[in-house]
Amino acid sequence: MVDISVLIAESERSLASQFEAIDAIAYHNQRKVLKAFKKNKIALRHFAASSGYGYGDEGRDTLGTLFADIFGAEAGLVSPNILSGTHALTVGLFGLLRAGDTLFSISGEPYDTLHEVIAGQGIGSLADFGIRFRKCDLWDGQFDFSSIRAGLQDPSIKVVFIQRSRGYAWRDALSEAKIAEVCDFVRRCGFTGCIFVDNCYGEFVEMREPTENGADIVVGSLIKNPGGGIAPTGGYIVGKRLYVDQIAGRLTAPSIGAEVGSYAFGYQYFYQGVFLAPHVVAQALKGGLLIGACLQKLGYTTSPAIDQVPYDITRAIQFHTAEELIGFIQAVQEASPIDSFVQLEPWDMPGYEDQVIMAAGCFVQGASIELSADAPIKEPFIAYFQGGLTYEHCKYALSLILEKIGGRIESRE
Repeated sequence: MVDISVLIAESERSLASQFEAIDAIAYHNQRKVLKAFKKNKIALRHFAASSGYGYGDEGRDTLGTLFADIFGAEAGLVSPNILSGTHALTVGLFGLLRAGDTLFSISGEPYDTLHEVIAGQGIGSLADFGIRFRKCDLWDGQFDFSSIRAGLQDPSIKVVFIQRSRGYAWRDALSEAKIAEVCDFVRRCGFTGCIFVDNCYGEFVEMREPTENGADIVVGSLIKNPGGGIAPTGGYIVGKRLYVDQIAGRLTAPSIGAEVGSYAFGYQYFYQGVFLAPHVVAQALKGGLLIGACLQKLGYTTSPAIDQVPYDITRAIQFHTAEELIGFIQAVQEASPIDSFVQLEPWDMPGYEDQVIMAAGCFVQGASIELSADAPIKEPFIAYFQGGLTYEHCKYALSLILEKIGGRIESRE
């Protein structure tokens, strides 16, 4: 029988150097955030609610500037009216692309929820508006530079797309070093359009963001890393002012752009969330590493490697059967503070090609910076674990997971 307390303690000791590196990253990013707060002279008035058109909404406008400064960008658009990461990506792509243009993904197939956005028929997709899509697959997690160079010979390509996180693929997230390298390569190939990065799950994981490494637009969700677990909704778009202005015209209307948009509940949690984000992300990274280390010792394959600091907050775990996979997701739900009593089952979730099971017993519905996990029900039965507002919660959830998995290991033996 697996001694859970011994397994966890041994795994914690083995991760000491990785935890130390994560703490150094969190401190660097906390300083960066605080400097941006000081530069923008954030005050209580920025938390105030607004109504109607939201003309002169200082809280909204300054929040965009704050994010831009944190991400090393020229301009920012942060809005509670951006509903999710997929919505932020959709708004960004529709803001930048026109009929006859081509979107070129150099990190392979985008995340499942973007498939219909790109190629759906008769639903208002990019394809419906005459915008083409091409892709260049990664090779063993690495950019295929020769194929990228060949693809960029197409003059209709206006946006080069990079997905930082793994999505439902068995690969590491893309490091900032790799993003910097490929951005430089794309420019040396003569591309003058927009380099666009889906930054979901990657904010504050390293000391630099894609906008500091050559990307023109970076997009993400506030109910992931940069919301710190307390932003109630929203998304962000940061980058070059020219592109941010074009996207703002799609979020609202071309004639008004970022000049309108009210929020009747005030902006405190958006400001406070990004202030907390570097610490919260560090907690999630440590929790994911601990879970990976323990499950690896029990014979499961996990990714990324345990001996490195991850490049996003997602931990992939491969199980032997669908039943094991479902049991793992159910254990995460049981360890959650909200809806711990719910018995999860796979379902046909909108935007996904396979049945999906998701654990998200969160204070903010669906917030994947909180302890959560999801998986498509298909071979090779991989679960994607992310989040954890506190390391202690991750550790407690791990103990429940190990209780279930330990029993299955004994029965297999």
